[in-house]
Amino acid sequence: MHWVGDGFPVRSMFSYADGPELSPFLLLDYAAPSHFPPAEQPRGVGPHPHRGFETVTVVFAGEVAHRDSAGNGGTIGPGDVQWMTAASGIVHEEFHGEAFTKRGGEMEMVQLWVNLPSRAKMSPPRYQDLRDAMIPRVALAEDAGVVRVIAGSFQGSKGPAHTETPVELWDVALQPNGELRVDLPATNTKIVLVRRGELRIDGAHTVAQNELVRMPVGAGALSLRATGNGASFVVMAGEPIAEPVVGHGPFVMNTREEIETAVRDYQAGRMGSL
Repeated sequence: MHWVGDGFPVRSMFSYADGPELSPFLLLDYAAPSHFPPAEQPRGVGPHPHRGFETVTVVFAGEVAHRDSAGNGGTIGPGDVQWMTAASGIVHEEFHGEAFTKRGGEMEMVQLWVNLPSRAKMSPPRYQDLRDAMIPRVALAEDAGVVRVIAGSFQGSKGPAHTETPVELWDVALQPNGELRVDLPATNTKIVLVRRGELRIDGAHTVAQNELVRMPVGAGALSLRATGNGASFVVMAGEPIAEPVVGHGPFVMNTREEIETAVRDYQAGRMGSL
């Protein structure tokens, strides 16, 4: 675990520094449930830049307030999602929400970085504020559980997120012994983060709380079954982007020269300011 600013104690479950095999995904930070006492000043992380990808923040408990150099802003709470396309460059900050800061409480969230193809890396920034009420819920057969479809589609329900490349992002809760059948293209990268409980995958592999599993490339339909008291988990899947990944901290491009340009542009204020 490490701190992002003074408000987000996270584990980096994977990073683009680990290699390209998780494309189109670049990084996943998981802030497991942590309690914060009431405070006078919001905790969080101050202005910082991004270029070349998208940040996706899903809040399960607590509140996150966002503000960026493109003029976007707002506070998201439990069930809400912020999908920020940094693209050509943006500066933003993330703090605990004002109400949450005053009352204190439990914070739990994930932040996923999704790569952009080269054709979209220098497009204008975009911001999607996806509220819980906008996200369809699909009830599984035999009361096995519920799938919230944030991006992509599941059993005919389409998530509200607009994505540059095909991406699936599902927030799933299964009852004890409930089963989810995942049937996605064999070429997709498929990842599962278990937040609560335990899963059995195809009856052979056990994945415990706070663990991440990558499905085999080329795998067909998979069975995810909750054991014990049920399970809550996040399913991420996407079509790999067959392009070089060159990164430096908050910038992810295709070449070293593009990274050097990003650094110069940020230092010159061309990504805006708060």
